Amino acid sequence: MKKPEDESRSSHGVDSMLEEERANRLIFEKSPYLLQHAHNPVDWYPWGPEAFEKAQQEDKPIFLSIGYSTCHWCHVMERESFEDLEVADLMNEVFVSIKVDREERPDIDQVYMVVCQMLTGGGGWPLTIVMTPDKRPFYAATYIPRETRFGRIGMLDLIPRVNEMWLTRRSEVVDSAGQITENVSMVLRGTSPGDAGAAVDESMLHRAYDQLSERFDDRYGGFSDAPKFPTPHNLLFLLRYWKRTGKPRALAMVETTLEAMRQGGIHDHLGFGFHRYSTDFKWLVPHFEKMLYDQAMLAMAYTEAFQATGKKEYEETARDIFAYVLRDMMHQKGGFYSAEDADSEGVEGKFYVWTLDEAQQVLAPEEAVLIVKAFNIRKDGNFKEESKGRQGGHNILHLTESVKQLAADLKMSEEALDQRLAAIRQKLFAHREQRVHPHKDDKILTDWNGLMIAALARGAQVFDESTYLSAARRTVDFILNRMRTSDGRLLHRYRDGHAAIPAHINDYSFLIWGLIELYEATFDVGHLETALELNEDFIEHFWDHDGGGFFFTADDGEKLLVRQKEIYDGAIPSGNSVAMLNLLRLGRITARADLEQKAATIGRVFSQSIKESPAAHTQLMAAVDFGIGPSYEVVIVGNSRAKDTKEMVRAVRRHFIPNKVVLLRTTEKKSPGIERVAEFTKHQPSIDNKATAYVCLNYACKAPTTEIGTMLEMLNVK
Repeated sequence: MKKPEDESRSSHGVDSMLEEERANRLIFEKSPYLLQHAHNPVDWYPWGPEAFEKAQQEDKPIFLSIGYSTCHWCHVMERESFEDLEVADLMNEVFVSIKVDREERPDIDQVYMVVCQMLTGGGGWPLTIVMTPDKRPFYAATYIPRETRFGRIGMLDLIPRVNEMWLTRRSEVVDSAGQITENVSMVLRGTSPGDAGAAVDESMLHRAYDQLSERFDDRYGGFSDAPKFPTPHNLLFLLRYWKRTGKPRALAMVETTLEAMRQGGIHDHLGFGFHRYSTDFKWLVPHFEKMLYDQAMLAMAYTEAFQATGKKEYEETARDIFAYVLRDMMHQKGGFYSAEDADSEGVEGKFYVWTLDEAQQVLAPEEAVLIVKAFNIRKDGNFKEESKGRQGGHNILHLTESVKQLAADLKMSEEALDQRLAAIRQKLFAHREQRVHPHKDDKILTDWNGLMIAALARGAQVFDESTYLSAARRTVDFILNRMRTSDGRLLHRYRDGHAAIPAHINDYSFLIWGLIELYEATFDVGHLETALELNEDFIEHFWDHDGGGFFFTADDGEKLLVRQKEIYDGAIPSGNSVAMLNLLRLGRITARADLEQKAATIGRVFSQSIKESPAAHTQLMAAVDFGIGPSYEVVIVGNSRAKDTKEMVRAVRRHFIPNKVVLLRTTEKKSPGIERVAEFTKHQPSIDNKATAYVCLNYACKAPTTEIGTMLEMLNVK
């Protein structure tokens, strides 16, 4: 097991290497984002004691810049300001400048993003913070141009103003920083023992649905105007709400959104996968970066939609996402890379867009005619050109009608059209592969990989696909063998042969989620045992033993402005939300009431925040839905290789039954299997040597059955 890399360096060695390489200190980092800035004339430091000691010694404020390697506006600010000698000279004179990769250090990013939101009313990346040497902020912004324009102050004006304030009005700066820090601490401190409210009940599920329904775009799907984000955890909640209530609109919101996204430009119709978000309300023009976490969460949404509806297009879309991730984002030894950039050759989307002439050169004439109609290609382009470096006439491939409708228009069978489009897409994809590819952020993050493990394991169950299972297993092995300390603690980031950075809440909660899903896909009890082991470590180091809920960082982690808790579901679900459902599932699997009690505590601790806006906590609503029930424990007892056992397992997996845990007690093994973690199963034999299902609903057990139909009736499958 590899130990975390030792990132300590002698100042003499640093200085000599800087002179030889003509690079700043970021050259010694592993983050692709930090390495992108390693040859800037700005004297960048990574976050660490050296930078803060220098600021103290030289009595300089800190210029903190936070971003990530596939961030378009981060690239713009670098080219415009950080590569500019005049700006760099000013920064080096006035500041000690620190670069942080938000994906490596989400703990730092979250603290200072709250600062930016409080001071400016908004946030985003690049995130710019100016703060005292003791980390207290007094100025915040996002992108800052080189020169002032349209009311947005530029670097050349900002730096002298900050310097003048620092030198002549220090007391005002310090007082302001102190007040900002106090306010941020109040926001991020989360809850205290006296803050916990009543348990979150079923009324919150209805309110969350109502809020989403009010915001829903009935024509194009999604829950906002432009820009429009996928937010798949909203869809996962709505599927559960539909299952609970039978309300057609809940399912309609899911299907309208999933169908519009899969037809839109946000979906890569050639290489598959989904882009980060749509800049318009029709899902046509994407922000072209691709993030691993979006692929994982969307794959789960399409997989569950297939279970709920049986519609093959949802299965196809989920499989396409997996195909993209396995082809382009997987490390050769297991583990998945983080992201692909929006830019290629300095132009956003250049890799993905097409001119009519280019498409006609690649395809046969009859193919070109079909692709023009199917994917809406126009001579003058099919979207408004705004990015620099393009001449116009570019097209984003997208559908404006389903393949079924298109086949009817063309008077051909849907199957025949599918085959023709697949052949055309393959030709265009092969041609596109010859272009300059966008930058790939090849760091491997435990939390995002946990989501991908969960998605692959779910896909393996529903689609009976061993390839997905193999990839999920390899990724678990990669993390457990390469991304833990010698004492078994998780690490957050792996790149270039080195693992580093202590894990945070999402690393534990998302990986545990993945392990639970992987157990249900393989029935290998070792995955459950690992999940329980990690969960104990998680509780020991992250649980607030006074107020309840999980902190974002461990009790022995770096001390920042405040040790924060978070519950809001943003681009990815909150760690506390995922942990709540994990605790419920592990509690049901092991019959441990203490785990279920901790899950209930999370709901009570954050109840005030949840009640203010249930729709902002949809992943937690999924946990509440499970906790309230109806929820099931299903133990299948039988020979794991026998046909009747396999058919019984397949029957459970085929249907959308979200609030359940499924265990397999094998009869062919002499040594204990699931009994090692679920002792109660040893009292559940097979009947007449047949596959037997034991179903419990809301803490009450039904009579065992060997009939699949009877089992499904118990599970309320109609």
